Amino acid sequence: MQQESKLALKRKLRGILPPVTMPFDEKGKLVASGIRKQIDFMIESGVHAVVAGGSTGEGHTLSTEEFVESMEATHEAIAGRVPFVVGLIVNSTIEAVERTRKIAHLKPDALQVTPVHYLFKPGPEATIRHFREIYDESGVPVLIYNVIPWNYLSADLMLKIMDEVPGVVGMKQSSGDLKSLSDLLQQAKPDNLVLTGIDAMLYPAFTLGADGAISALTSAVPKQTVKLYEAVRKGDHETALALHWKLNGLWNVVRHDNLPACTKYIQSRQGVDFFLPRAPMEPVSDEQKKVIDGALKALGI
Repeated sequence: MQQESKLALKRKLRGILPPVTMPFDEKGKLVASGIRKQIDFMIESGVHAVVAGGSTGEGHTLSTEEFVESMEATHEAIAGRVPFVVGLIVNSTIEAVERTRKIAHLKPDALQVTPVHYLFKPGPEATIRHFREIYDESGVPVLIYNVIPWNYLSADLMLKIMDEVPGVVGMKQSSGDLKSLSDLLQQAKPDNLVLTGIDAMLYPAFTLGADGAISALTSAVPKQTVKLYEAVRKGDHETALALHWKLNGLWNVVRHDNLPACTKYIQSRQGVDFFLPRAPMEPVSDEQKKVIDGALKALGI
């Protein structure tokens, strides 16, 4: 990609990009029709783009057929109102390429791609080839989704990938280490898109200069995270810091292994139809609901 194209895409994909939670029924079946109301809720909250197929969306549990069905339903619901990013959580280059081919007709604005996440991780050069082949085969700009603990990419390696593969236009940093995000922001080129996925540190990340966020809280409370992002951009740090503390209080009661289930519950408290996580993830418990309700009250929900 040319630098001008990358800069245009960076402007297009900055801001709050919430991940879609996937609607499952009590038998674990995908209810694709349940996506539309959630998309309307997000867009009416002022979000800048939408991501489908990520971790909060339990993308790692989707079969290829479900992946295609859910991406088509998301694309139809968005109806061109905001940019659309497709998430890939896969374990091989060939699977990533096959999935991108099956949704090529949707013409997504970007792909959010994790490094492979099973036991055997590739070396740096093989990782670079992985991202290069996905872009070369799809022609769709790629965001590195740096979230896999076993295969966590260093700042230097991500910068190298963005240098060597022009189609890799940015990344989402999902570690709780604000220092690594700071290093990325300091060393990134002007056309590199640097997004945060660190829910507890949205405010400091935006203050450091992160271009936006893709995270569970952006999906759970999109209106409040948009307000936080815009407050920082305006230099209104009093408003931003007050929101930070309220969002941090919410994060502290949802940071469990059933985070997607908690996110769906919070969405349901704001008018979105309530759906379940896919087994073996546990549904949100009554005790969790109680403490979540208390944190939501502080946010006026």
